[in-house]
Amino acid sequence: MFKHLRVVLQVFSIICLTLLFLDFTGTLQPWFGWLAKIQLLPAALTHPAPFILLFLFLATLVFGRLYCSLVCPMGIVQDFFNWLGMKRSRNHFHYSSENRWLRFIVLAVFIVLFVVGLSSYAALIDPYSIYGRISNNFLAPLYRYINNLAADYAVSHDSIAFYHVDNTLAPRLMMYISGGTFLLFALISFFAGRWWCSNVCPVGSALSLVSRFSLLRPVFDLSKCNGCKVCSHRCKASCINPKEHKVDMANCVVCFDCVNNCRQGAISFGLRKFGKQENKKNAGFTDPSRRNFITGAVALGSLSAVDAVAKTVDGGLTVIEDKKAPKRAVRLVPAGALSVDHFAQHCTGCQLCVSNCPNHVLRPSMELNTFMQPEMSYELGHCRPECTRCSEVCPTGAIRPIVRIEKSSTQIGHAVWIADNCVVNTDHVSCGNCACHCPVGAITMVPQGDHEIPAIDTERCIGCGACEHLCPARPFSAIYVEGHKDHRII
Repeated sequence: MFKHLRVVLQVFSIICLTLLFLDFTGTLQPWFGWLAKIQLLPAALTHPAPFILLFLFLATLVFGRLYCSLVCPMGIVQDFFNWLGMKRSRNHFHYSSENRWLRFIVLAVFIVLFVVGLSSYAALIDPYSIYGRISNNFLAPLYRYINNLAADYAVSHDSIAFYHVDNTLAPRLMMYISGGTFLLFALISFFAGRWWCSNVCPVGSALSLVSRFSLLRPVFDLSKCNGCKVCSHRCKASCINPKEHKVDMANCVVCFDCVNNCRQGAISFGLRKFGKQENKKNAGFTDPSRRNFITGAVALGSLSAVDAVAKTVDGGLTVIEDKKAPKRAVRLVPAGALSVDHFAQHCTGCQLCVSNCPNHVLRPSMELNTFMQPEMSYELGHCRPECTRCSEVCPTGAIRPIVRIEKSSTQIGHAVWIADNCVVNTDHVSCGNCACHCPVGAITMVPQGDHEIPAIDTERCIGCGACEHLCPARPFSAIYVEGHKDHRII
Protein backbone atom coordinates (compact mmCIF):
# COMPACT_ATOMS: atom_id res chain seq x y z
CA MET A 1 0.00 0.00 0.00
CA PHE A 2 2.79 2.43 0.94
CA LYS A 3 4.65 1.90 -2.32
CA HIS A 4 1.53 2.32 -4.45
CA LEU A 5 0.66 5.53 -2.60
CA ARG A 6 4.22 6.76 -3.14
CA VAL A 7 4.01 6.10 -6.89
CA VAL A 8 0.67 7.92 -7.18
CA LEU A 9 2.02 10.95 -5.34
CA GLN A 10 5.20 10.90 -7.45
CA VAL A 11 3.22 10.92 -10.68
CA PHE A 12 1.05 13.77 -9.42
CA SER A 13 4.07 15.79 -8.27
CA ILE A 14 6.15 15.41 -11.45
CA ILE A 15 3.22 16.09 -13.79
CA CYS A 16 2.09 19.22 -11.95
CA LEU A 17 5.62 20.58 -11.59
CA THR A 18 6.32 19.95 -15.27
CA LEU A 19 3.14 21.74 -16.26
CA LEU A 20 4.37 24.82 -14.40
CA PHE A 21 7.27 25.02 -16.86
CA LEU A 22 5.10 24.27 -19.90
CA ASP A 23 2.08 26.45 -19.17
CA PHE A 24 2.54 29.69 -21.15
CA THR A 25 -0.91 30.99 -20.16
CA GLY A 26 -0.23 31.26 -16.43
CA THR A 27 -3.47 29.40 -15.68
CA LEU A 28 -1.87 26.66 -13.55
CA GLN A 29 0.39 28.84 -11.38
CA PRO A 30 -2.29 29.57 -8.74
CA TRP A 31 -3.00 25.84 -8.47
CA PHE A 32 0.42 24.24 -8.50
CA GLY A 33 2.88 27.08 -7.83
CA TRP A 34 3.35 25.80 -4.28
CA LEU A 35 5.19 22.76 -5.65
CA ALA A 36 8.06 25.00 -6.75
CA LYS A 37 8.08 26.96 -3.50
CA ILE A 38 8.40 23.88 -1.26
CA GLN A 39 11.57 22.75 -3.03
CA LEU A 40 14.37 22.94 -0.46
CA LEU A 41 16.72 25.43 -2.16
CA PRO A 42 13.98 27.89 -3.21
CA ALA A 43 12.58 27.66 0.31
CA ALA A 44 16.01 28.45 1.77
CA LEU A 45 16.35 31.55 -0.42
CA THR A 46 12.82 32.85 0.02
CA HIS A 47 11.79 35.39 2.65
CA PRO A 48 10.42 34.42 5.07
CA ALA A 49 12.15 31.07 4.64
CA PRO A 50 12.06 29.55 8.17
CA PHE A 51 8.42 28.47 7.95
CA ILE A 52 8.84 26.26 4.89
CA LEU A 53 12.29 25.06 5.96
CA LEU A 54 11.04 24.24 9.43
CA PHE A 55 8.19 22.21 7.96
CA LEU A 56 10.54 20.30 5.61
CA PHE A 57 13.02 19.45 8.36
CA LEU A 58 10.32 18.50 10.85
CA ALA A 59 8.75 16.23 8.22
CA THR A 60 12.19 14.69 7.64
CA LEU A 61 12.69 14.20 11.37
CA VAL A 62 9.42 12.27 11.52
CA PHE A 63 9.31 10.40 8.20
CA GLY A 64 12.91 10.42 6.98
CA ARG A 65 13.87 11.64 3.51
CA LEU A 66 10.36 11.30 2.14
CA TYR A 67 11.00 14.65 0.40
CA CYS A 68 13.51 12.94 -1.92
CA SER A 69 10.86 10.46 -3.08
CA LEU A 70 7.76 12.65 -3.32
CA VAL A 71 8.85 16.27 -3.86
CA CYS A 72 12.27 16.35 -5.53
CA PRO A 73 11.73 16.19 -9.32
CA MET A 74 15.11 14.66 -10.11
CA GLY A 75 14.51 12.08 -7.39
CA ILE A 76 11.35 11.04 -9.21
CA VAL A 77 13.21 10.99 -12.54
CA GLN A 78 15.87 8.77 -10.98
CA ASP A 79 13.21 6.38 -9.70
CA PHE A 80 11.86 6.02 -13.24
CA PHE A 81 15.26 5.07 -14.69
CA ASN A 82 15.95 2.85 -11.70
CA TRP A 83 12.69 1.04 -12.47
CA LEU A 84 13.97 0.50 -16.02
CA GLY A 85 17.28 -0.75 -14.60
CA MET A 86 15.46 -3.22 -12.39
CA LYS A 87 13.95 -4.74 -15.52
CA ARG A 88 17.51 -5.62 -16.55
CA SER A 89 18.54 -7.12 -13.24
CA ARG A 90 16.30 -7.28 -10.18
CA ASN A 91 19.06 -7.96 -7.63
CA HIS A 92 21.89 -5.66 -8.69
CA PHE A 93 22.21 -3.43 -5.59
CA HIS A 94 24.51 -3.96 -2.61
CA TYR A 95 24.95 -2.12 0.64
CA SER A 96 27.24 0.91 0.46
CA SER A 97 28.20 2.83 3.57
CA GLU A 98 27.64 6.56 3.76
CA ASN A 99 30.45 8.52 2.10
CA ARG A 100 30.42 11.43 4.52
CA TRP A 101 33.62 13.06 3.29
CA LEU A 102 32.39 13.36 -0.29
CA ARG A 103 28.83 14.43 0.47
CA PHE A 104 29.74 17.08 3.05
CA ILE A 105 32.63 18.50 1.01
CA VAL A 106 30.19 18.94 -1.87
CA LEU A 107 27.65 20.52 0.48
CA ALA A 108 30.28 22.90 1.89
CA VAL A 109 31.38 23.98 -1.60
CA PHE A 110 27.73 24.42 -2.55
CA ILE A 111 27.11 26.76 0.40
CA VAL A 112 30.33 28.72 -0.18
CA LEU A 113 29.39 29.37 -3.82
CA PHE A 114 26.11 30.89 -2.68
CA VAL A 115 27.80 32.99 0.00
CA VAL A 116 30.33 34.47 -2.45
CA GLY A 117 27.62 35.28 -5.00
CA LEU A 118 28.19 32.42 -7.49
CA SER A 119 24.78 30.88 -7.05
CA SER A 120 24.44 30.08 -10.75
CA TYR A 121 27.33 27.61 -10.45
CA ALA A 122 26.06 26.14 -7.20
CA ALA A 123 22.70 25.56 -8.91
CA LEU A 124 24.40 23.26 -11.42
CA ILE A 125 23.91 20.43 -8.89
CA ASP A 126 20.63 21.57 -7.33
CA PRO A 127 18.02 18.97 -8.35
CA TYR A 128 15.12 21.40 -8.72
CA SER A 129 17.15 23.81 -10.87
CA ILE A 130 18.43 20.93 -12.99
CA TYR A 131 14.91 19.74 -13.71
CA GLY A 132 13.77 23.29 -14.46
CA ARG A 133 16.46 23.71 -17.10
CA ILE A 134 15.67 20.34 -18.66
CA SER A 135 11.96 21.20 -18.82
CA ASN A 136 12.53 24.69 -20.23
CA ASN A 137 15.14 23.67 -22.81
CA PHE A 138 13.59 20.44 -24.10
CA LEU A 139 10.03 19.81 -22.94
CA ALA A 140 8.73 23.37 -23.34
CA PRO A 141 9.76 23.74 -27.04
CA LEU A 142 8.18 20.35 -27.80
CA TYR A 143 5.01 21.35 -25.95
CA ARG A 144 4.80 24.66 -27.85
CA TYR A 145 5.35 22.86 -31.15
CA ILE A 146 2.46 20.49 -30.41
CA ASN A 147 0.35 23.46 -29.34
CA ASN A 148 1.05 25.24 -32.63
CA LEU A 149 0.06 22.13 -34.58
CA ALA A 150 -3.19 22.07 -32.62
CA ALA A 151 -3.63 25.80 -33.34
CA ASP A 152 -3.30 25.16 -37.08
CA TYR A 153 -5.92 22.45 -36.85
CA ALA A 154 -8.23 24.65 -34.76
CA VAL A 155 -7.98 27.55 -37.22
CA SER A 156 -8.84 25.25 -40.10
CA HIS A 157 -12.03 24.35 -38.20
CA ASP A 158 -12.92 27.94 -37.18
CA SER A 159 -12.00 27.38 -33.54
CA ILE A 160 -10.08 29.56 -31.05
CA ALA A 161 -9.40 26.77 -28.57
CA PHE A 162 -5.65 27.06 -29.33
CA TYR A 163 -3.44 29.89 -30.50
CA HIS A 164 0.07 30.16 -31.88
CA VAL A 165 2.96 31.00 -29.57
CA ASP A 166 6.57 31.85 -30.42
CA ASN A 167 8.77 28.79 -30.12
CA THR A 168 12.36 29.77 -29.48
CA LEU A 169 15.20 27.46 -28.46
CA ALA A 170 17.69 28.09 -25.68
CA PRO A 171 21.36 28.79 -26.54
CA ARG A 172 23.22 25.68 -27.62
CA LEU A 173 25.50 25.66 -24.60
CA MET A 174 22.46 25.64 -22.31
CA MET A 175 20.98 22.73 -24.23
CA TYR A 176 24.26 20.82 -24.12
CA ILE A 177 24.53 21.27 -20.35
CA SER A 178 20.90 20.36 -19.72
CA GLY A 179 21.00 17.37 -22.06
CA GLY A 180 24.31 16.15 -20.66
CA THR A 181 23.02 16.44 -17.09
CA PHE A 182 19.89 14.51 -17.96
CA LEU A 183 21.93 11.77 -19.64
CA LEU A 184 24.25 11.58 -16.62
CA PHE A 185 21.31 11.19 -14.24
CA ALA A 186 19.73 8.57 -16.47
CA LEU A 187 22.88 6.45 -16.62
CA ILE A 188 23.66 6.72 -12.91
CA SER A 189 20.14 5.85 -11.81
CA PHE A 190 19.85 3.03 -14.39
CA PHE A 191 23.01 1.28 -13.19
CA ALA A 192 23.54 2.58 -9.63
CA GLY A 193 20.13 3.63 -8.34
CA ARG A 194 20.23 6.58 -5.94
CA TRP A 195 24.02 6.96 -5.92
CA TRP A 196 23.78 10.67 -6.76
CA CYS A 197 21.35 11.30 -3.89
CA SER A 198 23.58 9.47 -1.42
CA ASN A 199 26.91 11.00 -2.40
CA VAL A 200 26.59 14.27 -4.33
CA CYS A 201 23.19 15.94 -4.03
CA PRO A 202 23.43 18.94 -1.65
CA VAL A 203 19.72 18.72 -0.82
CA GLY A 204 20.05 15.05 0.13
CA SER A 205 23.15 15.84 2.20
CA ALA A 206 21.34 18.60 4.10
CA LEU A 207 18.35 16.36 4.81
CA SER A 208 20.60 13.47 5.85
CA LEU A 209 21.70 15.50 8.87
CA VAL A 210 18.15 15.15 10.19
CA SER A 211 16.90 11.92 8.59
CA ARG A 212 19.43 9.78 10.49
CA PHE A 213 17.36 10.56 13.61
CA SER A 214 13.93 10.01 12.02
CA LEU A 215 11.18 8.65 14.24
CA LEU A 216 9.57 6.47 11.56
CA ARG A 217 11.65 3.99 9.60
CA PRO A 218 11.68 0.38 8.35
CA VAL A 219 11.14 -2.00 11.27
CA PHE A 220 12.09 -5.68 11.06
CA ASP A 221 10.37 -8.68 12.60
CA LEU A 222 13.22 -11.14 13.16
CA SER A 223 10.83 -14.02 13.74
CA LYS A 224 9.72 -13.79 10.11
CA CYS A 225 13.04 -12.95 8.43
CA ASN A 226 14.71 -15.89 6.63
CA GLY A 227 17.93 -14.05 5.67
CA CYS A 228 17.28 -13.98 1.91
CA LYS A 229 18.75 -10.44 1.59
CA VAL A 230 16.26 -9.50 -1.12
CA CYS A 231 15.59 -6.21 0.68
CA SER A 232 19.29 -5.27 0.46
CA HIS A 233 19.72 -6.34 -3.17
CA ARG A 234 16.72 -4.30 -4.30
CA CYS A 235 17.39 -1.20 -2.20
CA LYS A 236 18.15 1.53 -4.77
CA ALA A 237 19.65 3.72 -2.02
CA SER A 238 22.01 0.86 -1.02
CA CYS A 239 21.29 1.64 2.62
CA ILE A 240 20.36 -1.78 4.07
CA ASN A 241 23.36 -3.49 5.68
CA PRO A 242 22.65 -7.24 6.00
CA LYS A 243 25.84 -7.90 8.01
CA GLU A 244 25.33 -5.31 10.74
CA HIS A 245 21.56 -5.61 10.52
CA LYS A 246 20.98 -1.88 10.16
CA VAL A 247 19.31 0.59 7.83
CA ASP A 248 21.33 3.73 7.12
CA MET A 249 18.58 6.33 7.48
CA ALA A 250 20.96 9.05 6.25
CA ASN A 251 20.73 7.47 2.78
CA CYS A 252 17.25 5.93 2.94
CA VAL A 253 14.77 7.82 0.73
CA VAL A 254 11.71 6.05 2.20
CA CYS A 255 10.66 4.43 -1.09
CA PHE A 256 9.06 1.43 0.67
CA ASP A 257 10.64 -0.99 -1.82
CA CYS A 258 12.03 -3.11 1.02
CA VAL A 259 8.57 -3.37 2.58
CA ASN A 260 7.03 -4.27 -0.75
CA ASN A 261 9.67 -6.83 -1.77
CA CYS A 262 9.81 -8.78 1.50
CA ARG A 263 7.76 -11.94 0.79
CA GLN A 264 7.84 -13.01 4.43
CA GLY A 265 6.31 -9.73 5.63
CA ALA A 266 9.28 -9.25 7.94
CA ILE A 267 9.62 -5.52 7.20
CA SER A 268 7.14 -2.82 8.09
CA PHE A 269 7.30 0.94 8.35
CA GLY A 270 6.86 1.98 11.95
CA LEU A 271 8.13 3.82 14.98
CA ARG A 272 11.82 3.74 15.71
CA LYS A 273 12.92 1.63 18.70
CA PHE A 274 15.18 3.50 21.08
CA GLY A 275 18.10 2.54 23.30
CA LYS A 276 19.01 -1.00 24.24
CA GLN A 277 15.73 -2.43 23.03
CA GLU A 278 16.53 -1.39 19.49
CA ASN A 279 20.05 -2.79 19.60
CA LYS A 280 18.82 -6.06 21.08
CA LYS A 281 16.15 -6.52 18.48
CA ASN A 282 18.48 -5.70 15.65
CA ALA A 283 21.19 -8.03 16.89
CA GLY A 284 19.72 -11.08 15.20
CA PHE A 285 18.43 -9.29 12.14
CA THR A 286 19.48 -10.42 8.71
CA ASP A 287 18.56 -7.44 6.64
CA PRO A 288 15.51 -8.01 4.26
CA SER A 289 -11.27 28.22 -13.84
CA ARG A 290 -12.50 27.62 -17.55
CA ARG A 291 -13.76 31.07 -18.30
CA ASN A 292 -10.60 32.89 -17.30
CA PHE A 293 -8.60 30.47 -19.37
CA ILE A 294 -10.58 31.15 -22.57
CA THR A 295 -10.50 34.90 -22.01
CA GLY A 296 -6.74 34.86 -21.44
CA ALA A 297 -6.22 32.57 -24.41
CA VAL A 298 -8.13 34.85 -26.75
CA ALA A 299 -6.33 37.95 -25.50
CA LEU A 300 -2.89 36.39 -25.66
CA GLY A 301 -3.72 34.84 -29.01
CA SER A 302 -4.57 38.23 -30.46
CA LEU A 303 -1.36 39.77 -29.13
CA SER A 304 0.70 36.82 -30.38
CA ALA A 305 -0.81 37.05 -33.84
CA VAL A 306 -0.13 40.78 -34.08
CA ASP A 307 3.42 40.39 -32.77
CA ALA A 308 4.12 37.47 -35.11
CA VAL A 309 3.13 39.53 -38.15
CA ALA A 310 5.02 42.58 -36.91
CA LYS A 311 8.22 40.60 -36.37
CA THR A 312 8.10 38.67 -39.63
CA VAL A 313 7.30 41.03 -42.50
CA ASP A 314 6.99 44.71 -43.21
CA GLY A 315 3.51 45.17 -44.66
CA GLY A 316 3.78 41.78 -46.34
CA LEU A 317 6.35 43.12 -48.80
CA THR A 318 9.78 42.28 -47.42
CA VAL A 319 11.30 40.17 -44.70
CA ILE A 320 12.49 42.12 -41.66
CA GLU A 321 16.03 41.47 -40.49
CA ASP A 322 16.30 39.95 -37.02
CA LYS A 323 17.40 42.24 -34.23
CA LYS A 324 20.60 41.77 -32.29
CA ALA A 325 21.02 42.40 -28.59
CA PRO A 326 23.00 45.53 -27.69
CA LYS A 327 25.91 45.35 -25.28
CA ARG A 328 24.68 46.72 -21.96
CA ALA A 329 27.05 47.99 -19.27
CA VAL A 330 24.62 46.74 -16.59
CA ARG A 331 22.34 43.78 -17.27
CA LEU A 332 18.59 44.12 -16.98
CA VAL A 333 16.71 42.16 -14.33
CA PRO A 334 12.92 42.23 -13.78
CA ALA A 335 11.05 44.65 -11.58
CA GLY A 336 10.74 43.03 -8.18
CA ALA A 337 14.37 41.89 -8.20
CA LEU A 338 15.32 44.99 -6.16
CA SER A 339 18.84 45.04 -7.55
CA VAL A 340 21.22 43.16 -9.81
CA ASP A 341 23.15 41.88 -6.79
CA HIS A 342 20.03 40.69 -4.94
CA PHE A 343 18.87 38.85 -8.05
CA ALA A 344 22.26 37.17 -8.55
CA GLN A 345 22.42 36.01 -4.92
CA HIS A 346 18.94 34.47 -4.86
CA CYS A 347 18.41 33.12 -8.39
CA THR A 348 19.13 29.42 -8.97
CA GLY A 349 18.64 29.52 -12.73
CA CYS A 350 15.67 27.14 -12.65
CA GLN A 351 14.22 28.91 -15.74
CA LEU A 352 10.65 28.94 -14.41
CA CYS A 353 10.35 32.67 -15.08
CA VAL A 354 11.86 32.19 -18.57
CA SER A 355 9.31 29.56 -19.55
CA ASN A 356 6.44 31.64 -18.13
CA CYS A 357 7.39 35.01 -19.67
CA PRO A 358 4.59 35.71 -22.19
CA ASN A 359 6.61 38.37 -24.01
CA HIS A 360 9.84 36.35 -24.43
CA VAL A 361 11.84 39.03 -22.67
CA LEU A 362 13.70 36.71 -20.29
CA ARG A 363 16.43 34.37 -21.50
CA PRO A 364 19.36 32.59 -19.77
CA SER A 365 22.61 34.52 -19.47
CA MET A 366 25.78 33.16 -21.03
CA GLU A 367 28.07 35.45 -19.00
CA LEU A 368 30.47 33.65 -16.68
CA ASN A 369 29.47 35.45 -13.48
CA THR A 370 25.72 35.02 -14.07
CA PHE A 371 25.75 31.80 -16.05
CA MET A 372 22.25 30.40 -16.71
CA GLN A 373 20.53 33.07 -14.63
CA PRO A 374 17.76 34.89 -16.53
CA GLU A 375 18.32 38.37 -17.90
CA MET A 376 16.12 40.68 -19.94
CA SER A 377 16.53 41.58 -23.60
CA TYR A 378 14.06 43.10 -26.01
CA GLU A 379 14.69 41.55 -29.44
CA LEU A 380 11.51 39.43 -29.34
CA GLY A 381 9.25 41.59 -27.18
CA HIS A 382 9.16 44.17 -24.44
CA CYS A 383 8.29 43.99 -20.75
CA ARG A 384 4.67 45.11 -20.56
CA PRO A 385 4.03 47.25 -17.45
CA GLU A 386 0.83 45.34 -16.68
CA CYS A 387 2.54 41.90 -16.68
CA THR A 388 3.78 40.55 -13.34
CA ARG A 389 4.05 36.87 -14.30
CA CYS A 390 7.74 36.41 -13.42
CA SER A 391 7.22 37.80 -9.92
CA GLU A 392 4.29 35.45 -9.41
CA VAL A 393 6.14 32.26 -10.35
CA CYS A 394 9.60 32.88 -8.87
CA PRO A 395 10.00 30.38 -5.99
CA THR A 396 13.28 31.72 -4.56
CA GLY A 397 12.53 35.37 -3.83
CA ALA A 398 14.97 36.51 -6.53
CA ILE A 399 11.95 38.35 -7.98
CA ARG A 400 9.65 39.29 -5.13
CA PRO A 401 5.88 39.47 -5.79
CA ILE A 402 4.75 42.90 -6.99
CA VAL A 403 1.47 44.39 -8.16
CA ARG A 404 0.91 46.10 -11.50
CA ILE A 405 0.94 49.65 -10.16
CA GLU A 406 4.24 48.97 -8.38
CA LYS A 407 5.80 47.57 -11.53
CA SER A 408 4.68 50.58 -13.58
CA SER A 409 6.59 52.86 -11.24
CA THR A 410 9.75 50.75 -10.81
CA GLN A 411 12.75 51.93 -12.80
CA ILE A 412 14.92 48.98 -13.83
CA GLY A 413 16.87 50.99 -16.40
CA HIS A 414 16.69 53.94 -18.76
CA ALA A 415 16.60 54.38 -22.53
CA VAL A 416 19.64 55.61 -24.46
CA TRP A 417 19.43 57.03 -28.01
CA ILE A 418 22.09 56.14 -30.59
CA ALA A 419 21.98 58.84 -33.27
CA ASP A 420 24.06 56.87 -35.80
CA ASN A 421 21.50 54.02 -35.83
CA CYS A 422 18.33 56.12 -36.08
CA VAL A 423 16.46 55.96 -39.40
CA VAL A 424 15.91 59.72 -39.13
CA ASN A 425 19.65 60.15 -39.71
CA THR A 426 20.42 57.07 -41.82
CA ASP A 427 17.41 57.18 -44.17
CA HIS A 428 16.31 60.81 -43.67
CA VAL A 429 12.71 59.87 -42.90
CA SER A 430 10.32 60.73 -40.09
CA CYS A 431 9.67 58.05 -37.50
CA GLY A 432 8.62 58.64 -33.88
CA ASN A 433 7.92 54.96 -33.14
CA CYS A 434 9.68 55.14 -29.79
CA ALA A 435 7.65 58.12 -28.59
CA CYS A 436 4.36 56.66 -29.82
CA HIS A 437 4.79 53.39 -27.91
CA CYS A 438 6.38 54.61 -24.66
CA PRO A 439 3.82 53.64 -21.98
CA VAL A 440 5.00 56.27 -19.47
CA GLY A 441 5.53 59.20 -21.87
CA ALA A 442 9.27 59.38 -21.21
CA ILE A 443 10.10 60.09 -24.87
CA THR A 444 9.14 63.20 -26.82
CA MET A 445 10.05 64.19 -30.36
CA VAL A 446 11.95 67.44 -30.82
CA PRO A 447 12.74 69.19 -34.11
CA GLN A 448 16.07 68.68 -35.86
CA GLY A 449 16.21 70.09 -39.34
CA ASP A 450 13.39 68.72 -41.49
CA HIS A 451 12.60 65.88 -39.08
CA GLU A 452 12.21 65.18 -35.38
CA ILE A 453 14.47 63.15 -33.09
CA PRO A 454 13.67 61.55 -29.71
CA ALA A 455 14.47 63.27 -26.43
CA ILE A 456 14.46 60.96 -23.38
CA ASP A 457 13.43 61.90 -19.86
CA THR A 458 15.61 59.41 -17.96
CA GLU A 459 13.93 60.27 -14.66
CA ARG A 460 10.60 59.13 -16.03
CA CYS A 461 11.70 56.10 -18.05
CA ILE A 462 11.09 52.73 -16.36
CA GLY A 463 13.18 50.63 -18.78
CA CYS A 464 10.33 48.51 -20.16
CA GLY A 465 11.99 48.28 -23.59
CA ALA A 466 8.98 49.16 -25.73
CA CYS A 467 11.09 51.76 -27.55
CA GLU A 468 13.94 49.32 -28.14
CA HIS A 469 11.73 46.47 -29.30
CA LEU A 470 9.60 48.55 -31.68
CA CYS A 471 12.42 50.63 -33.14
CA PRO A 472 12.54 49.93 -36.92
CA ALA A 473 16.35 50.18 -37.10
CA ARG A 474 18.10 46.87 -37.85
CA PRO A 475 20.05 44.91 -36.74
CA PHE A 476 20.69 47.18 -33.73
CA SER A 477 17.97 49.46 -32.44
CA ALA A 478 18.60 53.19 -32.42
CA ILE A 479 17.36 53.28 -28.85
CA TYR A 480 18.17 50.70 -26.19
CA VAL A 481 17.74 50.26 -22.45
CA GLU A 482 20.70 50.43 -20.11
CA GLY A 483 20.18 48.56 -16.84
CA HIS A 484 20.41 49.95 -13.31
CA LYS A 485 22.25 48.07 -10.58
CA ASP A 486 19.71 49.19 -8.01
CA HIS A 487 16.05 49.60 -8.90
CA ARG A 488 14.10 52.57 -7.61
CA ILE A 489 10.51 53.75 -7.41
CA ILE A 490 9.77 56.85 -9.48
